[in-house]
Amino acid sequence: MTARVFLNGQWLAAEDARVSVMDRGFLFGDGVYEVIPVYSRQPFRLEQHLARLQHSLDGIQLANPYRLDEWIGFVTQLAGEAEWEDQSIYIQVTRGPMAVRNHAFPKEITPTAVILAEVMNTPPANQREQGIAAVSAADIRWLRCDLKTTSLLANCLLRQLAVSAGCVETVLFRDGFLTEGSASSIFVVKNGVLLAPMKNHLMLPGITYDVVLELAARHGLPHEVRDITEAETRNADELWMCSSTKEVLPIVTLDGRKVPNGTQSAGAGGTPGPVFAQMYAWYQEFKATVMRAG
Repeated sequence: MTARVFLNGQWLAAEDARVSVMDRGFLFGDGVYEVIPVYSRQPFRLEQHLARLQHSLDGIQLANPYRLDEWIGFVTQLAGEAEWEDQSIYIQVTRGPMAVRNHAFPKEITPTAVILAEVMNTPPANQREQGIAAVSAADIRWLRCDLKTTSLLANCLLRQLAVSAGCVETVLFRDGFLTEGSASSIFVVKNGVLLAPMKNHLMLPGITYDVVLELAARHGLPHEVRDITEAETRNADELWMCSSTKEVLPIVTLDGRKVPNGTQSAGAGGTPGPVFAQMYAWYQEFKATVMRAG
């Protein structure tokens, strides 16, 4: 179920929203998107999400069809009228419909902009308390993963590897180094130090990634942002995934092998670790503080 859909300046019932089959988003995946979590009808880190949307638009040479204040107004309106308190708001902007299918950008074209809301279900308690399983794979995606584009077939194929194996996420490696998950950022904990891959063109600049690092700095958790090898990842004391809708989740098995929980005690492993437990508590406290501030 969805609330009303915003389509090119109009608010429509979802069943009445239509996009041309000649839209370049449909034909080529020529577009970008954002997913914004909403808690108690308040968008979380809205301006940061819209800044990332602008980065993606700039990266594909597509002019933003709306000003920042207009986007904020649209998202806030939808968050306020949807039937759910906690929502996931999806924004998509494509280059728009063209008269004749052609790879080259048309000289005259009007972008297609869509905003819709869905109920947001945060991960169930058992995933947080027991942890989740992941598989790994070579990162087969293109070289501009910093752009949040709608061309997600490679991500879908990689995510399906996890689903087919009864897991939640696929951890990706490129040339021997950790990049991210198929739909998440990945963190490593080793000897009490939080390790994060460096932002570059091979990974999405995650909004939740930023929050985790900010909380680590605020609370004095030792952390490093650097290249992380595959070997370091596979020998981590703790392994996490994070995203706007998943928040922070512990990965307790990777490719069927238990991830130690950081205690290094006999028989340890395969359970969420103490650093994760602390970060999760900090994250929930931070989220509540932001929501109270409005």
